[in-house]
Amino acid sequence: MGFELVPSEAGKFRFIGELCVFHAEQLKPRLLSMLKEGDALELDLAGVQEVDTAGLQLLLMLKREAAERDVSLTLVNHSEELLNVIGLLNLSQAFGDPLVLPAEPVSEVPHGSR
Repeated sequence: MGFELVPSEAGKFRFIGELCVFHAEQLKPRLLSMLKEGDALELDLAGVQEVDTAGLQLLLMLKREAAERDVSLTLVNHSEELLNVIGLLNLSQAFGDPLVLPAEPVSEVPHGSR
C-alpha cells in the first residue's frame, strides 16, 4: 500500500498506511524535516494499518530527536494495529504518550465490546 503524511493544520499531520521496514528509508528524512517546521508537532496515527519494529524504531527516533531539538512531539490516535504491537513489545513507557492498552490484543476483543 505505501504511506502518506497528510498535513491537517499547522504542525499537525495524519499518517496513513504502512509504518514498516519497506518505507523506513523514505520516512526517516520526511519525519526529521517535519521537526524543523516549528516548536510543536502532532502526528495522528489512526491511519497506521501495518507496523513492524522498523516503524517503531522510527517513532522512537523521532521522539528522541524532538527532545534533543526542544520540539514538543505528540503522538495521538494510535491505531489498533499500533496499540497491539506496542503492547506486545511492552513499549508503552518508552513512548511517554498517554496510551490505553487493552488487556488482550484488540483483534481478540469481540467487536462492539469497547
